[in-house]
Amino acid sequence: MQVTVFSTLAFERPFLTRANAGRHTLHLVEDRLTADTVALAQGSQAVGVFAPDDLSAPVLEQLAALGVRAVAVRSAGTDNVDLPAARRLGLRVANVPEYSPYAIAEHAVTLMLALCRHLRQADRQLRQNDFCLDELIGFDLHGKTVGIVGVGRIGAVVARILHGFGCILLGTDVQPNEELTRTYGLRYVALPELCAQADIISVHTPLNAQTHHLIDGPLLSRMKRGVLLVNTGRGGVLDTEAALLALDSGQLGYLGLDVYEREKGLFFGDHSAEPLRDPTYARLLTYPNVFLTGHQAYLTREALTNIAEATLASLDAWAAGQPAPHEL
Repeated sequence: MQVTVFSTLAFERPFLTRANAGRHTLHLVEDRLTADTVALAQGSQAVGVFAPDDLSAPVLEQLAALGVRAVAVRSAGTDNVDLPAARRLGLRVANVPEYSPYAIAEHAVTLMLALCRHLRQADRQLRQNDFCLDELIGFDLHGKTVGIVGVGRIGAVVARILHGFGCILLGTDVQPNEELTRTYGLRYVALPELCAQADIISVHTPLNAQTHHLIDGPLLSRMKRGVLLVNTGRGGVLDTEAALLALDSGQLGYLGLDVYEREKGLFFGDHSAEPLRDPTYARLLTYPNVFLTGHQAYLTREALTNIAEATLASLDAWAAGQPAPHEL
């Protein structure tokens, strides 16, 4: 099968090539899939796509007109794919629902620790030969109440890790996992109650029409003053402007983000020679109690291997005329 793989970053290429083992003809391109670049899929029966790619109805229509019949999404999230349009056009779509929940869960806890122990400020001070500790007083995770918004595969791993720290666990999810309650004492509550009780909140919900700006100004105001909030899910779940206001007022004490609602066109590229054109993101960079990473929570060797292998498994199935293992 001939496949055009969009948004292929340099570090990803060896994993895709190794997983493919010569079975398919992969055209690995750095370009994001957009209405302007869709012609790169000419002659391909399938495309591989990632979070920055545009799979809105107009782009899907162009893909279908080029003869593309399948879309392999190299992530769990499919919020950038118009699935109803894909079905209408007869395009098969598969994702990678579980490439490494450990990678993202561990990164979320890393952000919590970095924030609660002021590691960003400590590193900056030491590089300036400033060894004063006055501004570096943190707090223990032990005994803190942590609310997990979205207790799926990733949220469940977060719960297991934080149970080891001695945290009190709250969760909210449309499908409660009773095993976590039995084993780790996680108590399921409604989102407003979780916000009112939690010292730390970790967001792991997918992005859809119901969760867009789920964490907004009114919900932030329900949280404990000085709360630590981490989002490693999808950027659009958090209203960034509302978060900035909460940071300014002190309602939000700490903010850790691996995702950002306007990251498309910003993340996954080197813009060091350009001025930063996003004033909202520029403001986030000014807060000492904000820790940012650029959508790298998934970036481990294990996760990249699993993503590549699952993507190639979808292509193998389609080439054989079969449904993909994780077809949507």
